[in-house]
Amino acid sequence: MASASTPAVVNAPITQQSGAMPFDFSKPPVIEGFTPVSRRKDETFKEKLLRKTKENPFVPIGCLGTAGALAYGLRAFHQGKTRQSQMLMRGRIFAQGFTVFAIIFGVVATQLKPKQ
Repeated sequence: MASASTPAVVNAPITQQSGAMPFDFSKPPVIEGFTPVSRRKDETFKEKLLRKTKENPFVPIGCLGTAGALAYGLRAFHQGKTRQSQMLMRGRIFAQGFTVFAIIFGVVATQLKPKQ
């Protein structure tokens, strides 16, 4: 039995020869070929929401339309108004399509905007 004659080393600590750490934990790692861009500033959720809404106002409008049609359609379905419920669910699909189109339009417009 060859495995019984060779001792197994379990949980042996790995030590470095030089004693120096491979990198400093207080700084981000240096990645070759990558230059990080500093952020403008840390912005709060409210500031970011307002900035994004100003950049593309149709996305929040589409989201509110989708949520409104869904809520009103579910209420009509609960009340037994099947025809109205079906019309509102179709309106919800339209609002979702509008929102997706607004997102795509915003991405394309952002890409075509010249860099500052």
